[in-house]
Order: sequence, then C-alpha cells, then structure tokens
Amino acid sequence: MIKSPEASQSAWRAMTPDITPLLDIIFIVLVFLLLTANIPLQSLEVDLPKTDSEALSVVQEDKSMTINLLAGSPAWALQGEKYDDWAAFRPVLEQNLESLKKAELMLASDSTVTVDNMMKLLAFLQEHEIQATQILMEQE
Repeated sequence: MIKSPEASQSAWRAMTPDITPLLDIIFIVLVFLLLTANIPLQSLEVDLPKTDSEALSVVQEDKSMTINLLAGSPAWALQGEKYDDWAAFRPVLEQNLESLKKAELMLASDSTVTVDNMMKLLAFLQEHEIQATQILMEQE
C-alpha cells in the first residue's frame, strides 16, 4: 500500500533545493576535463639542411646594404664606413649605385638627425630610381 509522507517530512523536502541539475553540470565538466587533460603534444620533426655557416653569411651580406644617418660628425655611413659630409658621401653612393639597386636597402637614422639630411638621401635615391625597402626607426 502506498503511504503518504508525513507532514513534517514533506515540509522539510519542500525547503531543500533540487541539486540534480548541479550534479549534471559537475559531471559534464568532469568528463570534459578528463578528456582534455592528457592531450599528447604533437610535433613535427624537420631535418634542416647542413650548410657552411661562413658561406651563408657571405650570401646574406651581399643581399642587403645599410645606410646610416648619424647625429653630429660624421653624419653618414654606408655599411659601417663613415663619411663627414654629403659632398664626400655622394660620390661613394654613385660608385656603389649598381649594388644599391640590386641589394635590399635599409636606412637607419638616429632620432636626432635633422630632416634635411634625410631629404638629401631620399632625393638621391629617387633620382636614381632606388627603392628603400626598409626604414629603421627607434621606438620611444
């Protein structure tokens, strides 16, 4: 025979929350964490070609040239070789014109260099149809 619950028990059960949805969410999170916790790291082995490091550095040096604009005197530099003024630097640029056209050109300037020095260099490059591929600037 089915018994009806006593009045004191039904009142107690009415006051307690139903935690079945909470248990369902905890179970789902637990399963998710168990499935994703032990993921093996995937890696790909790459065999790098073996080259002579000296030959590699020679090839890289030929591909790029750097023109520096320096603050003060000397004011110009090409590949680390410094020149005092534009009159001494321009003939050097003209002698290296073919290599400047073939190479990747980088312009590096100090933050205190005057604008007229940069404009002289950019005008020279435009006059000889040389495209500067990179202009290096400092972040402040």
